[in-house]
Amino acid sequence: MSPTVDAQDVAVLALPQALPMEVGMPFQVLTSRTAEHYRVTLCGRRPGPVPTTGGFPVVAQAGLEAVVAADTVIVPAYRTAPEPPPDDVLDALRTAHARGARIMSICVGAFALAAAGLLDGRRATTHWAHADQLAAQYPLVRVDADVLFVDEGDVITSAGVASGIDACLHLVRTDLGAAVANRVARAIVAAPHRDGGQAQFIARDTPTHTASALAATRAWALEHLHEPLTVADLARHARMSARTLARAFDAETGRSPLRWLTAARVDRARDLLERTAWSTDRVAHESGLGTAANMRLHFHRQVGVSPSDYRRTFANAPT
Repeated sequence: MSPTVDAQDVAVLALPQALPMEVGMPFQVLTSRTAEHYRVTLCGRRPGPVPTTGGFPVVAQAGLEAVVAADTVIVPAYRTAPEPPPDDVLDALRTAHARGARIMSICVGAFALAAAGLLDGRRATTHWAHADQLAAQYPLVRVDADVLFVDEGDVITSAGVASGIDACLHLVRTDLGAAVANRVARAIVAAPHRDGGQAQFIARDTPTHTASALAATRAWALEHLHEPLTVADLARHARMSARTLARAFDAETGRSPLRWLTAARVDRARDLLERTAWSTDRVAHESGLGTAANMRLHFHRQVGVSPSDYRRTFANAPT
């Protein structure tokens, strides 16, 4: 049985060139099995059509007055980010927050929150491809590109696209409990719970076929991850000293050779967990992580979830 709560007013603020999928997410999540708990309203700067990236408009039912009065305000991604929204939008966000509203962004909607000053001194996230720009444009924001969402209590930011579903389910879980959130997740055929600290599933590292000094060595290493490779092996293949190799790896990947090798092995384990029904012991061996215990340790550090949880979410293996 879910907790007894008053219905909340939720304003979804669609800015020009909003992404339709992300505009629709809060409605889908917050009105599936929980319609009696949330009154969700699509808002714009004023009532009426709002252009989207899909080539069709969405129709705002209300203007910024509904944003100011809402209990929760959600700002989906919009293509004109990182440009700040107009001043009246920023003022509405600040006013809503000052009167106690919970403010949430999906993907690059975080740029609007940052422009309003709501992320100053806070930890926040956005789509990994835009994280560096958010950090550069708003240096007071502590940008974390490695998580699905960040809950700072009265301000929540989520990463790209699908992580908006996770953040919306997090709202339901926070407000109404895990049982209700799980029912909603089943209704929309989503993973019941992906923790906010879970890593964004960024495309795996693949060596580029350029004049990179390490491209050939990295490609070779990826073909031999199941072997007991060491930094000395990488240096020998690259025909460099260990010190020169370390400098080259740092310049090209931002990591030490050992950290890159471990990350590559975890990525291989991810791939095997998705594609095969192999035991965790075999996955650990084939990815070069050695034992299942060692794989769990490094997997959780890098991905933020256990190998078994990852497999349950992503596996295509036969049952």
